[in-house]
Amino acid sequence: MESGCGRGDGRHLAGSTPAEERRRGRGATANPTGRFEAASHEAFADGWDREEELPPLRTEVTMERARSIITRNDSPDIGFDRSINPYRGCEHGCVYCFARPNHAYAGLSPGLDFETKLFAKPDAAALLERELSAPGYRPRTIALGTATDPYQPIERRYRLTRSVLEVLARFRHPVGLVTKSDLVLRDLDVLGPMAGEGLVKVALSITTLDPDLARRMEPRAPRPEKRLAAIRALAAAGVPVMVLVAPLIPGLNDHEIEAVLARAREAGASEAGGVLLRLPHELADLMRDWFAEHYPDRAGRTFSLLNQARGGKVYDAAYGRRFTGTGPYAELLDRRMQAAMTRLGYPADRLRLRADLFRVPVRVGGQYSLF
Repeated sequence: MESGCGRGDGRHLAGSTPAEERRRGRGATANPTGRFEAASHEAFADGWDREEELPPLRTEVTMERARSIITRNDSPDIGFDRSINPYRGCEHGCVYCFARPNHAYAGLSPGLDFETKLFAKPDAAALLERELSAPGYRPRTIALGTATDPYQPIERRYRLTRSVLEVLARFRHPVGLVTKSDLVLRDLDVLGPMAGEGLVKVALSITTLDPDLARRMEPRAPRPEKRLAAIRALAAAGVPVMVLVAPLIPGLNDHEIEAVLARAREAGASEAGGVLLRLPHELADLMRDWFAEHYPDRAGRTFSLLNQARGGKVYDAAYGRRFTGTGPYAELLDRRMQAAMTRLGYPADRLRLRADLFRVPVRVGGQYSLF
């Protein structure tokens, strides 16, 4: 039988927790019931049932027929008002991912379901062509991969991110990519020419330089050195690169700020940013459970500092505070980031992508043409 996984406060996290061997290579340590479900369940060994040999958790991909592909937002503390996510769920399995709670909307768990039961949008490129061609559309930078990584492993097979980029290139539409995968280099033939016109920049997330910590936090994401190599290759091809030291987890990776910024700058990054750990909804308990298994001696310090930076709560969703936090600890992180960026020569201003080149291609013989 499967046994429940203990939380940091000594209680069980509600939901089935597959045995360690079965979830090898996955980030979450539990699979709690989503917050919208009427009932929760928990597996535990009571000594009566026969032990079962269950197969390892496999990745399942469901095709999702979306009605639109561009998501709009009016958040005052986000630098974009539209985004595209070709996938829901993410096989990288980053335990800290703030998008995990979104899986509850599909009746699935933000835990292991989020990284094993994925959704792909096969009509992404066609929907994008339609939406960009709509009368009255006004171009502004589209953020690609804001919730789940557009270059997660299943992109090798489905190539949805690639198809979206090809549409954006034809329409000469600005796009900002966010990823932690060197698979982005596959698309240099598209990104390079777009960069030459000021239409693209790529943000690479480097949470830690410690390969062991990365393996535990981000089990199926490329290791840190491969991400640094991706920064170097992108910069060499003329693609502007931003390094994201995110999330900053108190007492776990916050001591690496200066080292990550230095290595990324050496590799060619021209911008940098950081985000304090965000733990909305079920994610707080998932992180407690993860700490109980991997770093039980650090959990107390991490959540104490996080509470200090979140006004005494584990999470504060208020605009202007959710990404940075408040108070002495949050201010210290910000000062360290700014001091390191200045010392390392990161430009003070962010690159603004061009929107004035946008054109709706004319269809000729059933195909798009710019001429």
